[in-house]
Amino acid sequence: MSEMTLRQIEVIRAVMMTGTISGAADMLNVSAPGISRLVKHTEESLGIRLFERKAGLFTPSVEAARVFDQVREVYKGVENLQIAVGSLQKGEDVRLAFATAPSIAQFIAARVVKQVRARYDDLFVDMNMLKIEETVEYLLLERGEFVIMSSAVENAAIENEEIAEGRLVAVLPEGHALCNQDVVSAKDLANETLIGVRPSDPYGALLAQPFEIADVLPNYAMRGRFAQTLISMVRHGLGVAVIDEFSVAEVYMPGLVRRPLAEDVRVKIYVSRKKGRVLSGFAEYTIEQFQRALARAINEGPYNQSTK
Repeated sequence: MSEMTLRQIEVIRAVMMTGTISGAADMLNVSAPGISRLVKHTEESLGIRLFERKAGLFTPSVEAARVFDQVREVYKGVENLQIAVGSLQKGEDVRLAFATAPSIAQFIAARVVKQVRARYDDLFVDMNMLKIEETVEYLLLERGEFVIMSSAVENAAIENEEIAEGRLVAVLPEGHALCNQDVVSAKDLANETLIGVRPSDPYGALLAQPFEIADVLPNYAMRGRFAQTLISMVRHGLGVAVIDEFSVAEVYMPGLVRRPLAEDVRVKIYVSRKKGRVLSGFAEYTIEQFQRALARAINEGPYNQSTK
């Protein structure tokens, strides 16, 4: 028994809806003779009269009623498929879950999510802020598609890709004496009231590197857990700090001054994901936006801008 093709179904439906060969031809933007031939060929190949012809009008035959019922169901499914594809393209009824380090979450991630939402205005975004030790469980249990971290995730089941490289900077409260210098050294900072992160923390160990390079012992008066905490303390005049330039990537930060460090310490940013996991198109687009936002932050950062 011959099977109907999608093209035959499309033509039969058009004739059924318009009632004429010319109407179906206009609906499908093809020639009328082609429609007529296809209808005749379909009836002959199936051995079924699909339409009753009378005065140029085509009406579904009684014996083909079940066929037309199925044609309607097929097109209902096609319409549902088109709606689903359209929703997917817009981000409707779908979810993007990812996580970032605290240093990335404050400014960079907000810029990225703004771009993602501009493209997929109905996409639900579930963004988490994680410590490095929380990322393995987050990725392996597939709570999110990827994480953006300032350290590679050390686990055989996780793959890491470097997407940016920035530097550490000195952050000072407005009006501080060191604000008059174009470049600040670790030795300069060692004589000040320092705010830092515990050196046993991977991020804290990174922030301590300039002092190791300068061979000076930092005198920490206060410690915080996250970059945002350090920034807030400095802004309130409680001390000075070393931090990654992505944590202070906002153009306007009242109460805070950023200065390049004499000691060149690089900050690498990684995207980490579970090995073998295929990322959604939303996740891939988001990672691209992270790369652009990080590159922009570096370009607009204190190492590439004149002292103000």
